[in-house]
Amino acid sequence: MKKIATLILVSALGGFITLGAYKTIYEKKESVVVEPNTVLSNPVYTVSNTGPIGIADTDFTFAAEKTIDAVVHVKNTTISQGYTTLEDLIFGRPSQRAQIGTGSGVIISPDGYIITNNHVIEGAQAITITTNDNVTIEAALVGTDPKTDIALLKVDYDEDLPYTAFGDSDNAKIGEWVLAVGNPFNLTSTVTAGIISAKSRDLSGRNMQSFIQTDAAVNRGNSGGALVNINGELIGINTAITSQTGNYVGYSFAVPSNIARKVVQDIMEFGNVQNGILGITGQALDSQTAEANGTDETEGFLVSSVEADSGAEKAGIKNGDIIKKLDNVEISKFSDMRGFLNSKRPNDVVQVTVLRNGNEKVVPVTLIKNQRYIVPQIGTLKKASERELNNYGVSHGVKLATMTTIDYYKSYWSKVGINEGVIVTAIDGEKIYGIEDVERIMAQRSVQDPITIDLINNSGERERYNFGG
Repeated sequence: MKKIATLILVSALGGFITLGAYKTIYEKKESVVVEPNTVLSNPVYTVSNTGPIGIADTDFTFAAEKTIDAVVHVKNTTISQGYTTLEDLIFGRPSQRAQIGTGSGVIISPDGYIITNNHVIEGAQAITITTNDNVTIEAALVGTDPKTDIALLKVDYDEDLPYTAFGDSDNAKIGEWVLAVGNPFNLTSTVTAGIISAKSRDLSGRNMQSFIQTDAAVNRGNSGGALVNINGELIGINTAITSQTGNYVGYSFAVPSNIARKVVQDIMEFGNVQNGILGITGQALDSQTAEANGTDETEGFLVSSVEADSGAEKAGIKNGDIIKKLDNVEISKFSDMRGFLNSKRPNDVVQVTVLRNGNEKVVPVTLIKNQRYIVPQIGTLKKASERELNNYGVSHGVKLATMTTIDYYKSYWSKVGINEGVIVTAIDGEKIYGIEDVERIMAQRSVQDPITIDLINNSGERERYNFGG
């Protein structure tokens, strides 16, 4: 009996202690009262005195309300020809069928400019957009940039349209909350939330891209939609997912807004994209390349050559220098540099932080116009000097600077005796006078299209090569 009484006493005492702790911790919290018409300094978070902000303390409604009406459904119509019956095939009577593709777009100005992905509208004969309040409007294609997968549309409407303002994607932080807004599955504007998982992601494996990676759910139809920060600012255009099934499995990727904004501005001002480059070649550092080059630095871009008459050469950048920053953006891998330069134009001045012999210094570099272009079937083409053209007895063309790294094509060129230094004079029958012509011709075709390359070989003979088709 004595043991039972003791147990009852201990249980009762424990209950009183628990109740007292509950009263002390939970019922004595200070409450925050917001009076009517009070403007909060940061309206996207609830006020709490319980510690760091977590998902339960984050209010996504402000960003969602600023964005959903600016995101539209994009429908493209393409006309394909084919034979539906054996009889049509025999008598040569192809039938035309309309094929519909869909995606999303973001209104970026009240007068109806809309940004989307190039792959959403590629090959379209007709484009329409549907707003979040179910108004359908015909859209005109202003211009595209397949390299960054950005396209610009324009609609005419009697009233100002709701739009989303660009934010600064360089200031976006890993771990920061973001919203993905789009039209998956032909729905009206749909919002999902996540965080920025990584920056400067390259999915091509060729150092051609610099995506923002998030874990916000993105599915088919979200392409061209908005990635916004918690303040409702556009920091990316949702473009891709990685999935074996084609549906979202945890990773999605967006073109940074600084790149998208620059592409749009170039299309509106020049009709095409103006790319500014430093005028250097090299490689990103890691432990292996650092050891091979006798340096302790494992992050940055190691310069291996400097182009003559480039901004880098005029600024005094030399082989062996390590680029650590461009303006205030840290460069730890090549896609960091690619992402930064894709937001710049020729003649822009960039403050380059260079590490040389253990000492850092900052030098201003004026960017030059890109004079190189990679054609997968043959390699990297660059501007040919007048002397090089004269040596081959031609008045136009570009020089093959480096051979393709694709094994099939590299082996083929080796067998037929084509080496670096030859002059490419035409692609798909169009004469080439400079890299701008190469960019224009390649932008009008897809990777799967057959291609014809005319060149002057090392012996001065004219040759034509056909691939695909």
